[in-house]
Amino acid sequence: MKTPALSRRSLLKTAAAAGAAASVPTLASSAALEPAAETGHIRNFDMIEAFYREYPKKLAAVRGHLGRPLTLAEKILYTHLYHPEEMREFKRGADYVELRPDRAGTHDIGGPMAIIQFLSSGKDRIALPAAIVCDHLVMANAGAIPDLKVADKSNYETYDFLARAAKRYGFDFWPAGAGICHQVFLENYNFPGGMMLVTDSHTPTAGGLGMLAIGVGGADLVDGLMGMEWELKMPKLIGVKLTGRLQGWASPKDVILKLTGILSTKGGTNAIIEFFGEGTESLSATGKATICNMGAETGATTSIFPFDAAMERYLVSTGRQAVVDLARGVAKDLKADPEVVADPAKYYDRVVEIDLSTLEPHINGPFSPDAAMPISTVAAKAKEKGFPQKLEVALIGSCTNSSYEDITRAASVAKEMIDKGIEVKTPIMVVPGSVRIFQTLERDGLLDVFRKLNATVLATACGPCIGQWHRTTGDMTRPNSIIESFNRNFAGRNDGSTKTNAFLASPEIVMAMAAEGDITFNPLAGTLRSRTGQNVKLAEPKGEELPKQGFVKEVAGCVLPTYEKIDMAVSPTNERIQLLSPFKPWDGKDFVALPLLIKVKGKCTTDHISPGGKWLPYRGNIDRISDNLLERGINAFNGQAGKVWNAETKAYDTPAKVARYYKNHHVASVIVGDDNYGEGSSREHAAMEPRYLDVAVVLAKSLARIHESNLKKQGILALTFADPADYDKIREKDRISVLGLSEIAPNKTVVIELTHEDGSKERFEARHSYNAKQLAWWRAGSALNWVVAQEKAEQSGARKA
Repeated sequence: MKTPALSRRSLLKTAAAAGAAASVPTLASSAALEPAAETGHIRNFDMIEAFYREYPKKLAAVRGHLGRPLTLAEKILYTHLYHPEEMREFKRGADYVELRPDRAGTHDIGGPMAIIQFLSSGKDRIALPAAIVCDHLVMANAGAIPDLKVADKSNYETYDFLARAAKRYGFDFWPAGAGICHQVFLENYNFPGGMMLVTDSHTPTAGGLGMLAIGVGGADLVDGLMGMEWELKMPKLIGVKLTGRLQGWASPKDVILKLTGILSTKGGTNAIIEFFGEGTESLSATGKATICNMGAETGATTSIFPFDAAMERYLVSTGRQAVVDLARGVAKDLKADPEVVADPAKYYDRVVEIDLSTLEPHINGPFSPDAAMPISTVAAKAKEKGFPQKLEVALIGSCTNSSYEDITRAASVAKEMIDKGIEVKTPIMVVPGSVRIFQTLERDGLLDVFRKLNATVLATACGPCIGQWHRTTGDMTRPNSIIESFNRNFAGRNDGSTKTNAFLASPEIVMAMAAEGDITFNPLAGTLRSRTGQNVKLAEPKGEELPKQGFVKEVAGCVLPTYEKIDMAVSPTNERIQLLSPFKPWDGKDFVALPLLIKVKGKCTTDHISPGGKWLPYRGNIDRISDNLLERGINAFNGQAGKVWNAETKAYDTPAKVARYYKNHHVASVIVGDDNYGEGSSREHAAMEPRYLDVAVVLAKSLARIHESNLKKQGILALTFADPADYDKIREKDRISVLGLSEIAPNKTVVIELTHEDGSKERFEARHSYNAKQLAWWRAGSALNWVVAQEKAEQSGARKA
């Protein structure tokens, strides 16, 4: 077998020739699908086959217990109960459910810490099908080939560790350059009705194929990898009814840009967004995937669409006719029951309706994905808010928008510019989502369209979207604007500069905006000047749902596991990977007079708590990456990042240095957060870093779902103010006590006591959402500590018996 690097490099260097020579599946219409359904190339087909065989029986049992019509999300959740014998009507937003996922996945920044934790379990192999995709650590700079060469060399320690773990424990391994994980999963692993866990917040992409896919932290993933119960607060349900059909410049991206504006970045917290209505059938599977991908920006647990003909077409085009055949057998139960669709307000906790026929293209930003602007309002808003008007970079692609349909629509705009002599004023970068997409686009001549406009085609990796971007265009030291078809635009996320105003839009809008190079341009109404002096109004973009010749079929790169007993030792000089020592258990005492590490003001995402960019390579080394703790968090007392009070030295320093000082002097500390603290990425390092540096408590007005789960898993006491106004009582030099911990119990508050610098005291209550099992994790020091202790106890009992 070729090494991952060689097989990938060969593919990228000879993409056009390989694409032309490859045998491709015949794209069939929904009326005439392939009669033969080969399964040998479909990974874990036996698991998929068993799923569809058992699904009707499991669903019948669910109906027998609940005795009411069901939404699609409920069908999938209840049929995945780990203990079906304990089935009952779980209260949404309150009860915890224990689930058994079908698949798992991770990548090269979530994977190292997840696998390090898995190694602590002592298991010989993973308990469910899973894949590792190396997509985050490729630094975007000069283009695909040179950037991948640099990545292979600079990330060797990480890639080697992941490849060894994959081969030994049972993961499919996709090397750098194979694609972005969500696109790889969509093309190879996702299936309607299934459940998947991945260490990435944009995992819900799989909802475009009717799969319930949820972003989690590494410790949550380890539950699934060990074959244990995976716990989730029973989500509330937001039903989104789609009517009509998209027109002109409007795209699936605009559906979620509008919806994010309606719900905000916290409106979907602890909820599943379920789409229904006749409008869903007019969207392609990849269009649906775009919508579900960015549903994460509302804080939603996940998003999902009902199974339909568009999903069938995509599955067939990616060689999974056999999956279509199985899904068709249960098709009526891969969507909400008719009664739900007829009276949605009765079955969903909230209903939103969007008319696709009247939907206007949107541009969202800057600095928050919910800052929604219909394109007709952007010019006025930009002038009102003083946004830098010049667009310095235009980025097309990413895991959100790199489908064949996306790129063909953007390419149709680009081709018109070429044909009519319109010069592009903004540099363009294109990020294909996978090698399959890259080769198919190359074969069909679409990447050459962008190259004619001097676009840089980047590697099939996350790149600028995750902050892995060596930006050389424009001046990042001053306020500047960029536009991108990505999913997240928090300050500093793309290029590391908090002065960059990033705007989100569809690929075709990004392409059109690049021509004028000004955020105030409206391609629906404005005109562009050609080289001959003519005023040209761009035609509406045209795209193809799927390639007429089918996708390139023979795509190499995935390395399958052999289960060899490979040595997993890690050198003490390894800068990227270091094994973990167990966190200390709770000592049974109240937390008394702890110093405040930081009181954060305003938005504090996981990008603020544990920034990406230059820090991403160290995700497998908790000591090294902890040096970035709360690097971008804004101190409520001085309005600055990187400057907090050290109660011991009586001086200001960075949060990481102050926390490390406390740790070295055996002092625990407290973080106080604002509203929706920890929103955004699923990165568990935003919980592991403070835990490693002996932060004992995170107290916030409210907590984002994944971050709260990560805090619980890692043994930090996660609390929220019973009265959010009590946030204002906390002063910079306070000592904070958490009292009554010996009696902490589910649904019981704890007491917070503040001792101010002048000796005066104040008390108020704080809430938590722990159940009995989660409190056991906390007392043990972490969920993993508790699991390992339980397994040892069981093994000891078995030996005595």
